[in-house]
Amino acid sequence: MKRTLLKWLKRTGWFVLILFLSVNILILLSGRFYLYKGIYYTYLQGETSPTIYDLNKFHNAKVQAPKKSEPWNFKLNKNELISKEDLKYMDTWRTSSFLIVKNDQVIYERYWDEHHPETVSNSFSAAKTVVSILIGIAVEEGKIKSLDEPVSKYIPEFSGKGKEKITIRHLLMMASGLDWGESGKNPLSENAESYYGWDLRGLVTRQHVERAPGKEFIYQSGNSQLLAFILEKATGKDLSQYASEKLWKPIGAESDAFWSLDKENGDEKAFCCLYSTTRDFARIGKVLANQGKWNDKQVIPTSYFYEMVKNPVMSTEEGVPNTRYGLHIWTYVSNGNQVYYCRGIKGQYIIAIPDEQLIIVRTGHKRAPDTDPKILKTANTKANQEKIGHPSDLFEYIRMGRAIANAAND
Repeated sequence: MKRTLLKWLKRTGWFVLILFLSVNILILLSGRFYLYKGIYYTYLQGETSPTIYDLNKFHNAKVQAPKKSEPWNFKLNKNELISKEDLKYMDTWRTSSFLIVKNDQVIYERYWDEHHPETVSNSFSAAKTVVSILIGIAVEEGKIKSLDEPVSKYIPEFSGKGKEKITIRHLLMMASGLDWGESGKNPLSENAESYYGWDLRGLVTRQHVERAPGKEFIYQSGNSQLLAFILEKATGKDLSQYASEKLWKPIGAESDAFWSLDKENGDEKAFCCLYSTTRDFARIGKVLANQGKWNDKQVIPTSYFYEMVKNPVMSTEEGVPNTRYGLHIWTYVSNGNQVYYCRGIKGQYIIAIPDEQLIIVRTGHKRAPDTDPKILKTANTKANQEKIGHPSDLFEYIRMGRAIANAAND
């Protein structure tokens, strides 16, 4: 028995040693030194990917809230407004918070595990919509003259090799034609390097043109990062500072938000990594539900808002017309009503349904897969076809939000 155990330990030890050496050789040969950081903050912490609580793992910048906030009105029902089946669904996808606003009143608020109203968590790609909003404000202020200006006006590295044809609008459409490799799982992808690396500017400016811009929707986080560099050049301010002045303070946020940086005093990870409370995320939903307004303040310029939520004419990777994306915001038609939403890879959702004055915020650790494109083969309605490209749990959270709103009125 002892000999067998010793043999097993020896074999295991050799396997671990070989694996360790192989990983180090791969990192050294590829020059992807960010992998050391990624391994340390995931596998060595018992995780397999980034988490919603990564704020203190990286340097960050503060998005300051106003000295005097504008608190939500609460109208919470004493009765349970959600079914046991739906709570089980929430548990399946490891929900951390769920908040419903109806007619400017918080009618439902629930938290799981260590999450609570003051907890800030990562928005992941929901932050992309914030970048778009700030672009619209910069255009209104005259800092950016037009969405059709070339990127090269603000980023000199885009002055040649076909990149001079790319405009700000192309970036917002997710149709830049660049060769960014989008992946939430591949540790060798640009996404992984942008999350754990320390040279965002170098990473995004080294991209090459792969196809003509403006023709095809291909989701790429690098586009969002480029928009952030354009904002900083145009406004002369850091992204966090501009976001505080033009968004966080005007919407009366209750808490400071935080934006992860690629290094100390470095660049904001604009494609992700804006940390906030659930209640303050809901404020973004309110602005979207009210055509860019917070109460009587026009936060998102009216003309830009309507342009932002339209679907630019282009095809998608599935070869179908674009009915899912605006200018850095997702769109969906539900029960004949337009839905605008921001989403993150772990199931972060800020959902606004203007015609119903309904806002749904969900944060958590997992997101359901996108709706199966095979639906196209059997779908016989436009509504079903428009589900392609949207995560399947989106429709569940919308259904739950509506059910809670109806139950609250009973």
